[in-house]
Amino acid sequence: MECEFPTVNSNMDEVKEIFGMVRTIAVLGLSPDPEKDSHRVASYLQSKGFKIIPVYPKEESILGEKVYRSLAEIPEPVDMVNIFRKPDALGAIADACIARGDVKVFWAQKGIVNNEAAQKAKDAGMRVVQNQCSMVDHRTLFQG
Repeated sequence: MECEFPTVNSNMDEVKEIFGMVRTIAVLGLSPDPEKDSHRVASYLQSKGFKIIPVYPKEESILGEKVYRSLAEIPEPVDMVNIFRKPDALGAIADACIARGDVKVFWAQKGIVNNEAAQKAKDAGMRVVQNQCSMVDHRTLFQG
């Protein structure tokens, strides 16, 4: 599959605003393996005071939090969805975010771009970040 260039994306001023308004982050594809990027990023964000909600097909607990099998199963409000999945999964994820009605931010991690899904999320009122690492951006913005 050919990589897309993100045509729908937030700038760093918007990313700073995002971190100021987000409290609860559902991490889709959060691996229990501490060596995986998803685990390192989620652990970092958790250490900065964000509530992490793991979404993963197995495991009962990751980073001390209950694991859900899907975004739809999460019983509490979700501010941001942080995505560690293949680009072709983003369309269904955007639909799931829209169906929830409470997701404010659709964040596809470094190397993940799907402009069609991103536009769908944006059209539904979400802020969109693609092909950026939330940990790197948070460190850059708040730890100089």
